[in-house]
Amino acid sequence: MSQHHRPTNLIFNIVLTAILLATTMAKATTTLVVGSTGATGKHVVAQLLQQDQNVRAIARSKSRLLALLDEIVPDASTKYASKLQVTEAAILDLSDDELSKIVAGCDAVVQCLGHTITFRGIYRDPHRLVADSAKHLSAAIESANADITGNKKIKFVVMGSDGVSNPDGTDDVRSRSERIILSLLRKLVPPHADNEATAAYMSHDLAKDNVKKLEWVVVRPTDLVDGQVSDYVVYDKPQGGLFGAGVTTRANCAKFMVDLVLADADGSSLWTEHTFKMPVVHDAACAAEKKDEKK
Repeated sequence: MSQHHRPTNLIFNIVLTAILLATTMAKATTTLVVGSTGATGKHVVAQLLQQDQNVRAIARSKSRLLALLDEIVPDASTKYASKLQVTEAAILDLSDDELSKIVAGCDAVVQCLGHTITFRGIYRDPHRLVADSAKHLSAAIESANADITGNKKIKFVVMGSDGVSNPDGTDDVRSRSERIILSLLRKLVPPHADNEATAAYMSHDLAKDNVKKLEWVVVRPTDLVDGQVSDYVVYDKPQGGLFGAGVTTRANCAKFMVDLVLADADGSSLWTEHTFKMPVVHDAACAAEKKDEKK
């Protein structure tokens, strides 16, 4: 009897293995990361690679990116070499056609750009690095997928700041003193105005009815610090005042963005919960401490 069933069992095992392999392969994504050598972007790249995802990165220096990855994960540059493709360039130096070719075939695009916090980094051109890059990337996503049929949308995750209000008006109104500070920042500190311009572009120009091939989320971390990955909490608007409301490790900000990218593959509803929104992320431990202080 057992011999009679061996062929059937063998076929069943082969089919089951094929299904499992197909399922595993289906979960592999390809993500373009812009700002990959930045303090947060490097964590996005590392975490995606650690989850066996394919990563394309745009960086001025490939060697610098590989060195940063090795600092996060020993031997990452060797271990994940087959999963990582790097284009050495500045995002705004790429032509529309060049960027569209890089974006083609990607399931998601993550933008982690920011201005270097030095006098030169704050006041030199391009003053609209973040906003102009968001425009460049969104146009490339739409162009690269214009001829693709079906309902699939490319995920566009942009890193922002909880110091920038959601243009849709759902954030709590800031105090008078905070509004004065923000007004001064807007006039005197170009990166703040850049982040505001980016939020306005995402909210208005890339509104749901204005795009065909992409969906977006703007991730607004609170005060960023270095640290390890831990639990995080997500809010729909900034918590507390402009200063001292909480902290987010750059690794945790990256973790939230990576979780958004992989949400469909792991069955999570995280992406659909935040699509076309601007969630705020805090470290869970710090959020708990702040909650206890209010008691």
